[in-house]
Amino acid sequence: MPRQPAAEGEGSLFEIVKSGKTALTVVVDDWIEQYKQDRDSALLDLIQFFIHCSGCKGRITPHMYHNMEHAEIIRKMTEEFEEETGDYPLIMSGPQWKKFRGNFCELIMVLVRQCQYSIIYDQYMMDNVISLLTGLTDSQVRAFRHTSTLASMKLMSALVEVALNLSINLDHTQRQYEAERARGRGKQSERLDLLMTKRQEIEENQEEIRNMLTYIFKGVFVHRYRDTQPEIRAICMAEIGNWMKRYPGMFLDDSYLKYVGWTLYDRVGDVRLCCLKCLHPLYDTDELAPKLELFTNRFKDRIVEMTLDKEYDVAVHGVRLVSNILKFSDNVLSDKDCENVYELVYSSHRAVAQAAGEFLNSKLFSRELDEATKNLKSKKGKKRSENTPLLRDLVQFFIESELHEHGAYLVDSLWEINDMLKDWECITDLLLEEPGRGEEAMDDRQETSLIEIMVCCVKQAATGEYPVGRGPNRKLTSKEVKQVHEDKTRLTEHFIVTLPQLLAKYNVDAEKVVNLLTIPLYFDLEIYTTSRQEKHLDSLLHHIADIVDKHTDSEVLENASKVLENLCAEEHAISHKCNVAKSTLIDHLAQRYKEAFQDFFQEGDDPDEDDAYALMASLKRTYAFASCHDLNSWNLWDSLFLIMKGGQEGTGIPDEIVCKAISCCHMSIMWYLDAIDDHAPDKEAMDDLRKKLVNFMRLCHALLLLQQDRIQQEAFITICDLLIVFSRNLAQNPVLEPLVYEPDKNLQSQLGDFLNEKVFIEDDDDDMDENQKIEELHKRRNFLACFCKLVVYNVISIKCAADMFKFYMKFYNDYGDIIKATLGKSREINKVVTAKTLAVSLTQLFGELKLEQDNNIDRTSEGFQAVKELARRFSLSFGLDLIKNREAVAAMHREGIIFSVSTQEDMNARVPPNIPFLEILTEFTSKLMKQDKKVVLQFLEKNTAGIEEDGSEEWSALVTYRSGLQQGDGDMTAPTRAPPSRRGRAGRRKQQQQLQQLQQLPPPAQVQEDDGQWVARSTPARAGAVGPLTSTVIRRKRTHEEMDTTDGSEIGSERDFDMRK
Repeated sequence: MPRQPAAEGEGSLFEIVKSGKTALTVVVDDWIEQYKQDRDSALLDLIQFFIHCSGCKGRITPHMYHNMEHAEIIRKMTEEFEEETGDYPLIMSGPQWKKFRGNFCELIMVLVRQCQYSIIYDQYMMDNVISLLTGLTDSQVRAFRHTSTLASMKLMSALVEVALNLSINLDHTQRQYEAERARGRGKQSERLDLLMTKRQEIEENQEEIRNMLTYIFKGVFVHRYRDTQPEIRAICMAEIGNWMKRYPGMFLDDSYLKYVGWTLYDRVGDVRLCCLKCLHPLYDTDELAPKLELFTNRFKDRIVEMTLDKEYDVAVHGVRLVSNILKFSDNVLSDKDCENVYELVYSSHRAVAQAAGEFLNSKLFSRELDEATKNLKSKKGKKRSENTPLLRDLVQFFIESELHEHGAYLVDSLWEINDMLKDWECITDLLLEEPGRGEEAMDDRQETSLIEIMVCCVKQAATGEYPVGRGPNRKLTSKEVKQVHEDKTRLTEHFIVTLPQLLAKYNVDAEKVVNLLTIPLYFDLEIYTTSRQEKHLDSLLHHIADIVDKHTDSEVLENASKVLENLCAEEHAISHKCNVAKSTLIDHLAQRYKEAFQDFFQEGDDPDEDDAYALMASLKRTYAFASCHDLNSWNLWDSLFLIMKGGQEGTGIPDEIVCKAISCCHMSIMWYLDAIDDHAPDKEAMDDLRKKLVNFMRLCHALLLLQQDRIQQEAFITICDLLIVFSRNLAQNPVLEPLVYEPDKNLQSQLGDFLNEKVFIEDDDDDMDENQKIEELHKRRNFLACFCKLVVYNVISIKCAADMFKFYMKFYNDYGDIIKATLGKSREINKVVTAKTLAVSLTQLFGELKLEQDNNIDRTSEGFQAVKELARRFSLSFGLDLIKNREAVAAMHREGIIFSVSTQEDMNARVPPNIPFLEILTEFTSKLMKQDKKVVLQFLEKNTAGIEEDGSEEWSALVTYRSGLQQGDGDMTAPTRAPPSRRGRAGRRKQQQQLQQLQQLPPPAQVQEDDGQWVARSTPARAGAVGPLTSTVIRRKRTHEEMDTTDGSEIGSERDFDMRK
């Protein structure tokens, strides 16, 4: 009698494989021995193994096995399947289950391999296993379907290996047979008969294996490759790729390839990725690639499309597959296809860009050069590098791509692929050496592009950093650090000599000079002394001075100033020489500025255009150097301040000159502050700085009131920046407290008015092109960010942000992120004052709407609905924690009720003119705790006690609001209630404790006569600082009225609630 199969215990096949303690070959050998003794019992153990691997705890009895069909057994197991959690071994997380999945697949492979010479041909074991797995793959239970599909596909893979072995044995037998027959007849006849019999047996086995493969493919794969579960579809694609590679004679055919091609359109990225991965090795193999010609022609367009896939991993493999197709045949891809891939070198995703770089390198930079090209020489007879034609092609590609702001992306894409980018001599020879015979001279655009590429290469080589926007900053490995050091040394040694020559050649071309001046920033400056290259340093300093003297372009001057700052750093041995050169240059600049100033303000003569140009040019140079160097010892403050006063008095000074003078004074004040000793400051210097600061801020305030846009904007940004620097934050060092500058109410109001006039305006200029609109929007966002920093860092009152918050929805697309972040930080400072500020924003909008509608509010109008939508967004921003926001929400309702029932506008009005505002206030009722609703309702009734309601439509807003407050009167008081879930006893006990704590909260306070503290403080105020912000300014403690404890504010950190429509 057959023995009982092992239950799901220690001795079961499932537990043995799960533990992984026994070698799978041993497990399979034991099973084979059992099969030879009692095949029914062994097969029952194997079937039970598949059931247990699916997560089903049901047990198949010998009676069921002998008397029920596989379909009935599967139905019975489905009934016993417990799908409470939906977890089963193949999808469970953790190292144990990951190892189990590998063991599961390996067991099937080992089983077939160990049985390949006899048992798999007995028409019993394989027939039963295939029949069971095929039935399970049609199950509605995902666990059965997933597990059996994986088992079936691995079974097919194992049978493919058997078929390969049979093919090898058949070839070997055939060769033996041919050799024996060639020897002639006689004694060899018996040998020939044996070989003939063996060949026939192998052919029969081969046919049987093919039949098994065909049956499983049609019974499982054809149905499951389009299963609803993506992981099942992915299994099918991964395995069919393996079959095509291992057994191309059967599977590398269009009748099988079509399934891969169709699945390229799958909606799930992982499945599409599996398709591409299974195609890679096929195109990589020279013997297999020609068989893919029809498939390539049919699905080539789809593969090219996948290079733009939204899943980056899919896009990367798509580009690599296109590269493989290119190697297979140059003619398959059209020019349009190639261009689509070329553009991806500018992708922000580095892996995609590098894959596109490999394609670009294969297409354009991997060709063989002819002898004439290899032997090119310059006009002076210097032999050209072999990279010369490749660099010319790279420049041409860069120009034709028309993305000249992204040269760094192009360089990064090719950096690890082609060494021509580090061939400094080749690059500079193209720029410095005149073309020889057979060469074409580079035009101006090509030279400019080559210089830009060269500078990007220098930066990449000297830093090893990725371009901005292409991946996060990373720590270099020790190998990378060593490579960067070697590259930096090599480029420094080369450009120390060639950079002065390049500056000499292009010193009048601003676009080229801007790039060239950044190269010294990446030098190893110690090489100047260690290699005795001081003469080249003198030449560089001379050319920098010459460039500063000739140019007025701001970017050129700023780069020259940065280079000198870098060269003059004290840690370098060359700093003394460079400081002397810098001082000489600044002496010259200061003298030119003073002369231009005198010429412009010469008494008796009106300045002409030349005078204005000379003064503006001098101011540009002064500002560029003041940004990096302290110019206060040159005594320029008085003249700069005089220019500002002239602009304020309207003496006809051009706006750009006044703006530049403001910027110079701003930098001068910063350098004065920098010069003060933090420990023992000079009192006279402190007094002088304080005086300069006060006068400067007053003058900027006056300039803010002018009608000239450029002057207004420059004054606004300068005021905001200096208010941050000289805020109460500075008083953390007590000796610097006298320098603190706080804005008065008038200045705060003017800053808010500036936003209304310059930021929150409709963009109706249709003549402005798209780029100009983007620049204008960027400028406005900068203005708004400057103002928001003042709020976030406690420089101005939160109440000043009311005018800004009311535009949250109207300008959501343009400024929504900035306003939302400011709102969140404001709550961290003081929730109650922020809530009152939001109430002011809503009442202001309501008042504006009343004026538009002649004091007759139409609650169905678009304007009224817009105010309601803003209120809804404000309500959502309070989040889900009702206790934390209790007092803030209560303050919002108090302010709203007082505004709504006020009759100050019309004392004789039958209905308060602002009563429709209560409908807007209704949006916040859901944020009130149950006990607070009663208090608010009492406050509402008290304030409407003297008003007679007649039930007309005009009172409907009050009825709606009152109804919102009365909802849930009989419910348990709790901030939030989570949906019921399955919890253990400990979980329920914790829930009961929390409920008791909520019930023990103090009862709401009664309404006081003075309408003061009218909601009980159930939670103590929390002390906490504002979270970290992206600024170098240290925060100070709140000292404004918002920190007054009478507000009942709760101060602490709060994550802003994610607002969704």
